[in-house]
Amino acid sequence: MSSARRRNSRERCRERDGTHGYGCPGMARRGDQHDNDLEGPATRRVPAVDLLGTEPADGAGPDPGRHSPLRYRVLPRSLLGLTALILSFAIGAGLSGVVLYSYYQYKLNQTNDRVNTVITGYKKQFANAEGDLQASAAAAKADIQAQLGPIQALEASPATLAKLAKQLAPSLFFVHTLDANGQASVGTAFVVSSNSTQSLLLTSYTTVAAATRSPAPPVYVQRGQTSTAVHVRTWDQTYDLALIVLPQGNLPVISAAPSTPAPEVGERVYAVSGLGSAGAALSQGLITDVSADGVEHDAPLGAAYQGGPLVNDAGQVIAVGSRSYAPLGFSTDSVWYAPYVQAACNKVLSCPGGNLSGSQ
Repeated sequence: MSSARRRNSRERCRERDGTHGYGCPGMARRGDQHDNDLEGPATRRVPAVDLLGTEPADGAGPDPGRHSPLRYRVLPRSLLGLTALILSFAIGAGLSGVVLYSYYQYKLNQTNDRVNTVITGYKKQFANAEGDLQASAAAAKADIQAQLGPIQALEASPATLAKLAKQLAPSLFFVHTLDANGQASVGTAFVVSSNSTQSLLLTSYTTVAAATRSPAPPVYVQRGQTSTAVHVRTWDQTYDLALIVLPQGNLPVISAAPSTPAPEVGERVYAVSGLGSAGAALSQGLITDVSADGVEHDAPLGAAYQGGPLVNDAGQVIAVGSRSYAPLGFSTDSVWYAPYVQAACNKVLSCPGGNLSGSQ
């Protein structure tokens, strides 16, 4: 090769390697040439490169003829590349979050659907059970009403009670006096006979018992706010009957029920008191027994009712209400014995023909 061609070759080698051309043929340094002469044929010296990929110690840079380190092949070497890599990671993370949230929402919707199905089924079951209960309650009410029908037929209507109270009130008086211990004693009296000057009232002996002895406490009969003094004429302790005289005439009389037909067991009766806002108060019950001594009934009988009339649906007197009359020799609880009103004709009152007629 001519010297000109060798010189051009060395120039091109220097331009390609970016060095001083020491690695090019014929361009060895003088110190190296001496070493080459000692060691033998000329060899090419390559700059050292760090195994971790760091730059050569002499700052010559990586040899383009050798493989680049791993981090140069995997990681970008510029700011734009790093930005792109970070953006790629961010997009990947966002997509992963979207996928996870979508899965969570899917499972949540499934759970909500199951819960709604259970709730809907429960509501239907509750509605069906409620309907069954209402139907059962209605059937039970109807059954009870059917069974109470006969009993209700025995009970008087409010209109019947009001009618009887209005009918009987003019013949009733509230009686008040004192007993043997000086305590209040009360009851009811009703007119059995009346003329132009005075009236005879039948009441309970128990109410006026203290007035049958001397010294006797005063006895009064009251209607509304007016009290009138009366005196006891006759009495019968056994039948719990007493007759008092009221100095007031022309009063209506409560008629006695006919002796035929006789009262029957199960017949409705009313105990009447002269104490009430309408001038009379009634409690109803049934006759539970009939005997020669009187009638047994379950009409409630308070203290103010004793001595009052026991009447039928027509307002006629059947017997006299008593809390003390005990033909069997003992008292009973919530069931009372009442002597027939006609017994007054034999015990305390003189009745023409033996029957209570309403006149003296």
